[in-house]
Amino acid sequence: MDFPTFFPEKSTGGEPEKEAGGGLASQMRPQTLDDFVGQEHLLGSGKLLRQAIDSDQLFSMIFWGPPGVGKTTLARIIAKKTRAHFVHFSAVTSGVNEVRKIVEEARIRLKTYQQKTILFVDELHRFSKSQQDAFLPHVEDGIITLIGATTENPSFEVTTPLLSRSKVLVFNSLTEENIKQIIQNALKKTSVKIEQKALNFLVEAARGDARVALNALELALNLTRQEEEINLTSAEEATQHKHLQYDRAGEEHYNLISAVHKSMRGSDPDAAIYYVMRMLEAGEDPIFIARRLVRFASEDIGNADPQALTLAVSAFQACQMIGLPECKVILVQLSAYLALANKDNSAYIAEKKVLEDVQKYGPLPVPIKLRNASTKLMKELNYGKGYKYAHDFSEEELKGEVYLPEKLKGKKYYFKKAQN
Repeated sequence: MDFPTFFPEKSTGGEPEKEAGGGLASQMRPQTLDDFVGQEHLLGSGKLLRQAIDSDQLFSMIFWGPPGVGKTTLARIIAKKTRAHFVHFSAVTSGVNEVRKIVEEARIRLKTYQQKTILFVDELHRFSKSQQDAFLPHVEDGIITLIGATTENPSFEVTTPLLSRSKVLVFNSLTEENIKQIIQNALKKTSVKIEQKALNFLVEAARGDARVALNALELALNLTRQEEEINLTSAEEATQHKHLQYDRAGEEHYNLISAVHKSMRGSDPDAAIYYVMRMLEAGEDPIFIARRLVRFASEDIGNADPQALTLAVSAFQACQMIGLPECKVILVQLSAYLALANKDNSAYIAEKKVLEDVQKYGPLPVPIKLRNASTKLMKELNYGKGYKYAHDFSEEELKGEVYLPEKLKGKKYYFKKAQN
């Protein structure tokens, strides 16, 4: 082994080397925690990860979150801050055989220079279960501190032994304010300005992904050439998208989601998926759409097709799990299913009728026979007396049984519609 290659006489503390090339996204990679944008729930004052970094008491961890939210960048900053040697290990391009070499180097580095090694494993989920187990003994004996990054749910993609020895830290999609700050920080390195409309467009087009934002900004800068300001046209050309009239808090936002709802209610799958895609292409959060489709499954379909609600909830969870752009087809599939399903708004109507009486009559007393007789006193007060256990009686014998409060006796709230 050529020790000087790995162990310079004066260690720089394992400062992460800058990546060659890579465009603006790599050039603008933050070098300190103060420059890092987003993930305040992990790095805010007093938060677990921030305390671990500041006190140099690191533990093995798994960064779970969508692309472009700072997983790799933060791992590099942690190595620099703690003066650890940083090794970037990709599950796509590297094999487990290389782990032995990395571990041996880390062992000698720790013994000779008292310098820790952070092994950053990108796309950890791409390793098989047996391959992941190769890291276990070295994590346990403290030779390496493992930081794994994954876009997939660790519960399904990471082995139980490795999970038990690591702390899973969830990375959130960057907010629009985060993306705006990242773009503005990048522009400070240039003399170029940006129109507010162009800035807003790039922010929406990024959809929470800093890498997408910076790559688009780089193209926009190239298109701007000698001009001093990036305009909306340059931003559109850079992203290969046209600006769609849309404001998440404005009228068009509500017009489009209303069109989705009413198209499905009218059993028109083509219109429904058209409006869904309009919203997604304009930058709408897919979770907002998925949430409204879950509501629709109960409000407008209900028990005419109980499977609709199950499918809607599954689609909602799938959108949370995989994000954009992959979840688009899930929302299209669900919208078409809901539009074609039998319709019944009985539960919705019942909800409104019941609410009227709840508000009108207040907390009416529960009939004595329906009350829970869990104590001696309650039994003495005849709680539960006269109740017929339905499984022990025929339908004929149960006729006339009243379960509503006395004041509401005879009320009907739920009427199931007959299906064609």
